[in-house]
Formats: sequence, structure tokens, C-alpha cells
Amino acid sequence: MDRIWFPYAHARRPIEHLAELHALSTVFEASHVHHRYVIEPQSRQYLAHGDLWDHLYLRSRERGVAFLPLTLEMRSWIWVKKNPRQLFSRHGIFNPPVQHREHRVLRGHIAWFEFLTRAAASRERWLPRDARRDVENAALQRRYGGRSAR
Repeated sequence: MDRIWFPYAHARRPIEHLAELHALSTVFEASHVHHRYVIEPQSRQYLAHGDLWDHLYLRSRERGVAFLPLTLEMRSWIWVKKNPRQLFSRHGIFNPPVQHREHRVLRGHIAWFEFLTRAAASRERWLPRDARRDVENAALQRRYGGRSAR
């Protein structure tokens, strides 16, 4: 399955905007019942220091801006399995060398990209306001097994 990751990659603790990310994923899951994504913190799979999205997220918090970085982690090892020579490609290990594969992969994510575009344009409708603490508690339970954020 493809994965949609949110920060942090450098720590296992939940991010400050966990309630917003949980609300966004809840709306997506309700409107796209048969999606094939696992939406989770990146730290659930592995920890990585120096992650660009962690850096940008932390900088946005310093500036008081709500920046919610998401990473689409695709099953790109399947491409490498199909074509091991890709390991030595100058285009990168995770880019499919055959153009029709790239188009097929991107077509599979059109619904996700369209959803994000619409969600960004209508954020007032799904962002948690009054029940923020309840949404955060639900997110902690689902994404982190109930562990406290702070």
C-alpha cells in the first residue's frame, strides 16, 4: 500500500498540528471509502534526521504559520524489483524509467491530489475549532496508540 506520511521523521512524538492532520485524514477517509493509503506518522516506519519536511514544518511554527507537510511514499521498490538496473539510474532509484509506468502511477493518485486541492481551498470547513481537544485525543488514540503528545 502507498503511505501518506506526516512529520515527524526525527522523533516519535506527535506534532503540534496533529488535530488538523487527523481532521484532514478523517474527511478524506469518509469521502474516499475505498482508498489504498495508510495515513500515518513517518516515525512509525523509521526515524530520519535532517528531513526536509521536518525542517520546513519547524520553521513554519517559528513564524506562526500552519504548514502541514505530507509525503506520499509510493511502492517504488516494486519498480526496482521489475528492473534492478534502475539502482544505477542517473534519474534516481525511485523514478520509474519507463514513461508509461510513471503515467500509470500518477493516474492512481489523481483523487488524492484533487482532494488536497479542494481541502486547502475549503479549510474553514474541516479544520477543528471548538472540539479541538476531542479531535486531538482521537488522533492520539488512532495514530499513536493513546500516547500523550507533550
